[in-house]
This record gives sequence, C-alpha cells and structure tokens, in this order.
Amino acid sequence: MAAEAPLSQGAGLHADARSAQGKLDPATLEPSPLAEEAEAHLHQLAALGLEPSPLTQEAQAHLRQLAALGLEPSPLTQEAQAHLHQLAALGLERRVRLVSGPQGPEVLLDGRRVILLCSNNYLGLASHQVVCDAAAEAAHALGTGSGASRLISGTMEIHSQLERSLAEFVGTEACLLFGSGYLANIGVISALARRGDVIFSDQLNHASIIDGCRLSGAQVRIYRHLDVSHLESLLQEETACEEHSSGRRRIIVTDSLFSMDGDLAPLPQLVALAQRHRAVLIVDEAHAIGALAPLGRGAVAEARLTRQVDVLIGTLGKALGSYGAYACGSSPLIHCLLNTARSLIFSTAPPPPAIAAASAALQLLRSEPQLVRDLASAAKALRLALRENGFAVAESDVHIVPLLVGGAEDALALCQAALERGVFAQAIRPPTVPQGTSRLRLSVMSSHTPAQMQLAAAVLRQAALAVGLAPQRVGEPSQGLAPRR
Repeated sequence: MAAEAPLSQGAGLHADARSAQGKLDPATLEPSPLAEEAEAHLHQLAALGLEPSPLTQEAQAHLRQLAALGLEPSPLTQEAQAHLHQLAALGLERRVRLVSGPQGPEVLLDGRRVILLCSNNYLGLASHQVVCDAAAEAAHALGTGSGASRLISGTMEIHSQLERSLAEFVGTEACLLFGSGYLANIGVISALARRGDVIFSDQLNHASIIDGCRLSGAQVRIYRHLDVSHLESLLQEETACEEHSSGRRRIIVTDSLFSMDGDLAPLPQLVALAQRHRAVLIVDEAHAIGALAPLGRGAVAEARLTRQVDVLIGTLGKALGSYGAYACGSSPLIHCLLNTARSLIFSTAPPPPAIAAASAALQLLRSEPQLVRDLASAAKALRLALRENGFAVAESDVHIVPLLVGGAEDALALCQAALERGVFAQAIRPPTVPQGTSRLRLSVMSSHTPAQMQLAAAVLRQAALAVGLAPQRVGEPSQGLAPRR
C-alpha cells in the first residue's frame, strides 16, 4: 500500500510569518507562483463540483499568507501541499470526524446524534461501567503510565496477570502484551522471519501484517485472497527448490476474520498446508476475539485448531474495549519474542488503566457470554434489514458487513448522504482497500437494537437512491459484485 507523504509541523514557518509582519506590507506584494497554483486548484475543484476539505483549505490559506509576506514555504511543505492536491483530485483525501461522548450504538458526531455503524467496539465494553471503573481505579492506584519499556521497569504485576488470563482464555501456554495491534504484528513477524526466509501472505491481510513482512527482510509471496490452491502451488514451488528451501523458514500469515470484507480464512486448510510443508502459521484474530464462537474465543478456537497454530495475535482495542494487543503461543516461543520483538523491546509498556480495563472486559466476556450472542443477533438483524431494503448481502451472523460501491467518489457521496440522514458508516477507499472496491464498511455492536438496525438499513437505501446508486448493486463481494472503476 502506498504511504502518504508526511506533513511538516509548520511551527517554524508560523514563527517566521509573525516576525515578518512588521517589516512587509502584504498589499504591495505580488502572489507567488505557488499561491497562484493553489488558487487555480480551488477553481478546478469547484468546476468539478468538489469542495476541498477543511485541512486543504487551511493549508492553502497558510500558503497564501506566506506568499503575501514574501516568504516561500519549505520544499517539504510544498511537497505536502502537492500531495494533498493529488489526494483531493482522486477523492482520497482524509479528515477526522469528531465524536462527543462515549462510543455507543449512537453518538454525537460533529454535534449531531447519529447511529454509529463503523466502530470496532463490538461488545459495547468501551463505555461499560465496570470497565470504566476498573480503568479509573488503576489510574488512582498505579498511575496513568508504566514509565518504561517492558524489559526495563515497565512490566507491572497487572501486565503479568492479564497475560496469564489471556493465555488461559485463548488456550495457549503463554502470552505477551504489546502496545497495539500494529506493534504486535510488526514485532512478531519481523522477529520470526529473517532475510533468506519466505512469508506467504493473504492478498487482503491487514496493513500491519504487510508492514511486518516488509520489515522482516524475508521474501514475501502473496497468495490470492482465501485461495488455498494458489497458496499450495506457491508452497510446492518453494519446497521443490532444494537449493533455496534448505534451512529456509516458511511462514504463512493471515487474518482470521478479514476486517474489510468480513469473510473468514479457511483455517483447517491452512493448518493442513502448514503441517504438510513444515511452515509456521501465524493468525491475527483482531476482529474475531470476543466476537466469534459461543464464548468469544475467536475463529481459531471455533475451528478447534488452537494447538495447531504457532502464534495467535489479538487486540484489546476492539471487542475488549480498551487499547493494546497480545501474542499467544508456547512458552519458549513467547519468551523468545520477549527477547527479539523490537516493537516490544523499544516501546513503553501499555499504561495500567488500559490493562485494567482490558482485564475487566475479559472477565465480563467470560461471565456474560450472552454478549457474544447479542452481537450475532444484531448482525443478523442488520443483514436481514439490508436484504429487505434491496442490498446484496449474505445471510450470516458475522458482524462486519461491507457495502461495496466501487469508486471512491461514490463511496464518499453515499457516506455523506447517509450521515445527513442520521447514520454514520465511514467510506473506505484506497489504499485501505484495492482500487475499484471502495465501500461503506458497516460494523455492528451487541448493544444495537433491532429497531436501530431496521432504521439504519432504510436510511442507507434512501441515501443510495439519493446519490444514484441502485441498492441491488451495492453489497458484499461474496455476492458476486465485481470491482468497479
């Protein structure tokens, strides 16, 4: 996935502008070529019926201010502005939306109450009173931060307690906490794969898996999404080449539940291939832990394959309503990761309030399995309501429902039309998803009511029709909807 150019902080530029204000008369200065280019870009967007985002407008105003004072922005600022122009022209510029209050089935978004259909707070535990109280008590008793990395003085008793609880819950010997899911994936993959090894990665794996593969220095071979036959052919090619395969570690890595398509990896077949070709198998359960199987233990547990998977990675920041992540496996492997995972070694340990919140959420999950069943019921209710409103979605209890639209502009228009009618479902565009597969990614919470799901589906139909999209042409990739450019 293409990385976006970093934005400069601009503090020095603002300071220069302030110091120059007493020396220059803006009225006597001609606009610079860059300022003229910015104005031309605004006119071009207006001609296309596109409005620049507040961020772009602010950046352009800053450039005009500098030009009026006879100051040229730095090359990096100019490059950032050019990149913003390019993103805006492609319909790919991002901006944040401000949520007021706790994450729940409804939120205040930019001051307006809407049904929230794009949160990963699957069990509604991020605002659960028991979880909030646990975080507050830990902050008062243990402080707001851990103060150091795990291998210095940052590992506190509360970290060790949660690691033991997670290992028991998942069904492995040991567990290691990381600061985030991204840190866990890049840390585990880059620690277990080295230059000369080969990694087999699903085409639609999460960006953190992709970046972990890149950081490892290993050869990376991409197999088509969920295509076991393609993976097997790549493994056969590798094992047939004796001069390369000797001493060369083979690693298969996959999400269990894919965050953008809502489909499940073929775990039994992946386990069989890993065993046949003596490959390590790493499975990321970020969107499955707490959300799948009768007890919320994830897709691997649901398939009864926990002991056949080498490393299970999961997050504390989705169904468990907190922040952080973990890797589970055998005791020797986890101890090895403690000594070799650079994203753990060189990061401050997760703060006590986040760990306490996750611990309380895990206890709730174990004592109230109805939470997982409520999530499945809400997912079924939304899917049924969407089908009744003409959308092409499957009958399932999976809580992630992609509504594939195609072009980025269409996805943005549908998102905005739905938001204006009281439903927030974020548009997902490249590079997060492949070109031609922009979508609304709907995600359900266990606290959503059937009435909210019915209303949301009706609103989405109204929004689709308002922007010229036929609902029957909007839905899941599994329903035969091809990418559209």
